[in-house]
Amino acid sequence: MEKNILGTQVVTQIGIIVKDIEKVSQAYADFFGIEKPKWSMTDPLEMSQTEYKGQPAEARAKLAFIDCGQLQIELIEPDENPSTWREFLDEQGEGVHHIAFMIHGMKEKVMLLEKNGMPLIQKGEYTGGRYAYIDSSDHLKVLIELLENDNN
Repeated sequence: MEKNILGTQVVTQIGIIVKDIEKVSQAYADFFGIEKPKWSMTDPLEMSQTEYKGQPAEARAKLAFIDCGQLQIELIEPDENPSTWREFLDEQGEGVHHIAFMIHGMKEKVMLLEKNGMPLIQKGEYTGGRYAYIDSSDHLKVLIELLENDNN
């Protein structure tokens, strides 16, 4: 495997799949002594252009974010549509889904990761950027998410 593929070692986010975002958001708020984060729904397919396993996907999820210094915890409650989130919940239950990195050059990084045996499994757009989930579980024992913001 090539070295330093992403060009960063800074984990910016840990994504956790949950069944009940209200309950888990409150648990984190109590744990940290903070206000309970509000959740938002991911954009519909027309806006997100989500692809799962190479096909357009109606996949949506409720997301809540907890900022912990340089690291963010993302809580994800998937809908019933096929997605990496739904597959994880159905097959493994609740738990850590991914670690995320801020990167530049999304297409190049995805191609480089695929060349190194870590295929793209889901990608999409969000306001101000894009994301890609990479199946790095054989190598790293967790999925990785690439985040690329337009203003960085």
